[in-house]
Amino acid sequence: MQFFFIILVDKFKCMKNNYRKGGIGAIMDEYIRAANEFKILIGNVSGNDFVKIIDPETKDEDCRSVQTIVSHVTNSGFGYANYIRDWFSIPKNSPERRLLSQNDFPTAFERMLAYTSETLEGKSEFSDEEIMKVKMIVRWGPTYDLEQLLEHAVVHILRHRRQIEKFAAFGKISIFNS
Repeated sequence: MQFFFIILVDKFKCMKNNYRKGGIGAIMDEYIRAANEFKILIGNVSGNDFVKIIDPETKDEDCRSVQTIVSHVTNSGFGYANYIRDWFSIPKNSPERRLLSQNDFPTAFERMLAYTSETLEGKSEFSDEEIMKVKMIVRWGPTYDLEQLLEHAVVHILRHRRQIEKFAAFGKISIFNS
């Protein structure tokens, strides 16, 4: 137990200089954390299980396989950044939505995170008032402020990570440790 605590303390000391400032910076830190956990999980899915249709009955075509899920999560991440870019009149240059191969996923996912980070440059220390001034009507209906949209982006990754973990828990795919 003591050994684990020392490792945790050392980890946090190393991370001390890596934290972003401000509320938006904190959410971006959590976005990166969720993204890293997601990438590790996907990296441990075999090629056959990556493309395997796990849920042919679902009405949501983005949730039929690990491949469609990671493509959806990546494409959505670009979409969230584009909502923000629209609000701030920042030019958009995200790629077209597409189905990602297992080889293409890590690079596309990293590009999405970098695109989001670029989108948020200079905004990490926004005040609560500045955050709440940003209003975006998303395609699924609600109006989000900047914080709400970024929190949605974090939880979106977490929900789909859980979905893939459930596939493994119920024996529909295998997750291996490298």
